[in-house]
Amino acid sequence: MSIIEVIRELSFFRLKRSVILGIKSLWMHKLRSLLTAMGIVFGVCSVIAMLAIGEGASYEAQQQIKDLGSQNIILASVKPTDRKTSGEQERSLILEYGITYADVAQIQATVPGVLVSIPSRDVKDFIWNEAQSVDGVTIGTVSWFPQMRNRSITRGRFFTEVEMAKRSPVCVLSQSLARQLFPLSEAIGDTVRIQTNYFRVIGVINDDPAVAAANAEAEANGRAGEGMEMMIPITTLEDHFGEVIFKYRSGSFEAEKVELHEVTIRIDKPDQVMPASQAIRHILERNHKVVDYNMTVPLDLLRRAERTKQIFNIVLGSIAAISLLVGGIGIMNIMLATVTERTREIGIRRALGAKKKDIVIQFLIETIMLSGAGGVIGVALGLAIPLMITRFAGMITIIEFWAPALAFSISVMTGVLFGIYPAFRAAGMNPVEALRHE
Repeated sequence: MSIIEVIRELSFFRLKRSVILGIKSLWMHKLRSLLTAMGIVFGVCSVIAMLAIGEGASYEAQQQIKDLGSQNIILASVKPTDRKTSGEQERSLILEYGITYADVAQIQATVPGVLVSIPSRDVKDFIWNEAQSVDGVTIGTVSWFPQMRNRSITRGRFFTEVEMAKRSPVCVLSQSLARQLFPLSEAIGDTVRIQTNYFRVIGVINDDPAVAAANAEAEANGRAGEGMEMMIPITTLEDHFGEVIFKYRSGSFEAEKVELHEVTIRIDKPDQVMPASQAIRHILERNHKVVDYNMTVPLDLLRRAERTKQIFNIVLGSIAAISLLVGGIGIMNIMLATVTERTREIGIRRALGAKKKDIVIQFLIETIMLSGAGGVIGVALGLAIPLMITRFAGMITIIEFWAPALAFSISVMTGVLFGIYPAFRAAGMNPVEALRHE
């Protein structure tokens, strides 16, 4: 007799009777039934919760990468560990390093697919509004910065190409910086100061997505966050601060000459990004004797993040599968013990005319009820835990619509698979020997 034949013989009346008997049998041992089902509960709960946490973390990482622009290549100047990069610098107190305008011009002239570039230069210093100050960074950039870096203007406007050409003393503040310097006003039209240079605020831009969440938490705790940015035309920055940046902090002196701190290069088509990145890397390796730059390719990072997500899901799925396996073994163990306890009952039922398939069906239904009940409770907990994590921990969790259905189906299948052997063992008992059992 196979399991398929048992299913074929199953009628509604027999199913109803078996379910009632199964409920009575499980209710007689409430604590044991509850403890047996807990293994399935934890397995199903862990499947849903871990997948939700993994999906949320993956989504957040991928979103941050997408915000950088999938068709962008970002070059950043990096201070070399060896300060003696050239013979001139060995004799000079000025440290010169990083990406240059000559690098950008060569890339635009020789690399196929380059549409446009965003050069930027930074000055880190205190930004003042009367007596209020914030330790931030002033970024000299171009008028098309928001479109290239997926940043939106929340109030006012960004500076124009005309203002760049006129080297106008105008600025755009990040949201976090605007809240710190102007807690009681809109900031638009007001003036801020860096050293002895004054700039008129014409707009407020949203924070860099990579630091927005950290800023919100820091401000909630009364601290200044990261990403305190003020943007001005790059021509204005060159006029006010010159080529060499002098730093006087904590009693130390340092002079640096960096033409460009960061350059964002937009490529025409996504399939041209990787070949273009290789070509740019060759150009920089040829132009720079030391590695004083860093290249970030968001498209490459996105592909790695997707691969990491797949591996993460496999690991989480394996952990959850082990939990369900342990729960299934627990069900099998308890059902085998139940078969031994109910040996005389099985003998009486066989003597009264019950067939082997009736015994098989009875024990299978009981295991399915155990695993199904555990699956329902596990699904409820699995849906609740991600919501609580999002509510209290501030983490993004994403529950895929298929996750609860998959977890519940696996729990039922676990009950069936691990209940087959005890069911057939019970059905295979000799009625005469079963009746003699005490």
